[in-house]
Amino acid sequence: MQALAKEFNVWVTDINNFNDALVMINDIGQLTGTTEKTATLISLIKQQFDLLPIRPKLKNAAYLIWKDPYMTTGGDTFISSMMQLAGFKNVFADTKRYQQITIQELQHSKCDFVFLSTEPYPFSQKHIAELQPHLPGVKIILADGEMFSWYGSRMLLAPPYFLKLASATSFLL
Repeated sequence: MQALAKEFNVWVTDINNFNDALVMINDIGQLTGTTEKTATLISLIKQQFDLLPIRPKLKNAAYLIWKDPYMTTGGDTFISSMMQLAGFKNVFADTKRYQQITIQELQHSKCDFVFLSTEPYPFSQKHIAELQPHLPGVKIILADGEMFSWYGSRMLLAPPYFLKLASATSFLL
C-alpha cells in the first residue's frame, strides 16, 4: 500500500460497525464530490434501520463464516454489529475478528441460533443437516451473508431481510 501511495492517492477504510459504515459512505461522498447523494443514502439507511423494533432482550446467536475449520465473528466486526441491530447477541462477542471454533465450543456457547452465512463460505442445507445432531434445541439457519457483511448502499436491503429473518426464527417482534 505504501508503494501505491507514492504514485496514487490511497484511501483505506476499516469498517467494524454500523456507524463506521455510515462514516465511510460520507467520506466517499466528500472524496467524489457527491455529498448530496451520499447524505441522501445515509438518511435512507437510517430510516430503514429505524423501522426495526427495539428488543429489550437479544437472542443468543453464533454466526459462522467458514467450515474446515469452523470460523465465527468476534465482537469487533461489522457482522457482529449487524447481528445486534437484527436482534441477536453474538455469543462470541468477547473474541476478536474472525476466530476458529469447534463444535464443542458451539455446544457450550448457549446459543439459541446458529447462522450459517452464504458467504464467504457457501454454507447450504446439507451443512445444517451435518450440524443439527450436535446442537439439539438450537435453530440453525442459512443467513444471507450480504445482509450481514456488505456495507454501503447494500445496507438499504438489510432491515427488510432482518424482519423476515425474525419471522423465520420465530422471534417475536
